[in-house]
Amino acid sequence: MKGSLKTCAVALLVMFALLVVGCQRQEEAQAPQRVDLIYVEWSSEVASTNVVAAVLQEELGYEVRLTPVSAAAMWQGIAGGDADAMVAAWLPTTHGHYLERLREQVVDLGPNLDGTRIGLVVPTYVEISSIDELNENAERFDGRIIGIDPGAGLMSKTEEVMEAYGLDNLRLMEGSGATMTAALADAINREQWVVVTGWTPHWKFAQWDLKYLEDPQNVYGGDEQIHTIVRQGLEQDMPEVFRFLQNFSWTTDDMQQVMVWNREEGATPYETAKRWVAENPARVQAWLR
Repeated sequence: MKGSLKTCAVALLVMFALLVVGCQRQEEAQAPQRVDLIYVEWSSEVASTNVVAAVLQEELGYEVRLTPVSAAAMWQGIAGGDADAMVAAWLPTTHGHYLERLREQVVDLGPNLDGTRIGLVVPTYVEISSIDELNENAERFDGRIIGIDPGAGLMSKTEEVMEAYGLDNLRLMEGSGATMTAALADAINREQWVVVTGWTPHWKFAQWDLKYLEDPQNVYGGDEQIHTIVRQGLEQDMPEVFRFLQNFSWTTDDMQQVMVWNREEGATPYETAKRWVAENPARVQAWLR
């Protein structure tokens, strides 16, 4: 009798253990896969990355982790397989040196947006029109070019510009996209001369009357594109995600709409992205075909 009870107890324990293991495996099977997106905190890339995240989560059911980093860390994150994708590669000029070095370690899915541009930007009331006029007017600009984060391709390209044009009377100030626009706003409110590193699309062009300084030596290059870059192996690991990212593309008007919404009081980038996705179902479905 005792032996039978002991046998039954062991059998029950085994059944319970198998049930627990089975439940754990079922939960693991049902848990959504995670997609890691990496980006630079430019207002344009905040907009595009959150729209991609919203589609992945709201339409396809993936869990998404967003990681803001410097441009160098963004490229290295994809190359090293620490992140799955980015939709923030400005090519061929701004991030060209990163792609040249890491081309064999990443997968370029091509442009997701056409018609971008980088350069030095001033308010329209500033009475010069070309970069080669900056040095002789350095005092009017307080001897400064207001920049963004030091790892940005725009900053390294601006250093090349300063060398090419011999801008010895000016210093390139490091900061962020937010500090750059804050300095620009302050100068405009005071009607002072100011020059900043700029890019299009950006909400500042809708906010103020601005102009690019001409670049006779074409150091900044012409119009650019923003590309989608993914890690090697993503197509095999997450074919649905890969296909969506391959199809993802939109316009400067689309992006600027999201950026403007992000400026509204109380707005958050992800909720704004969900709003854009909800209002553009045909575009989203084209990405998911």
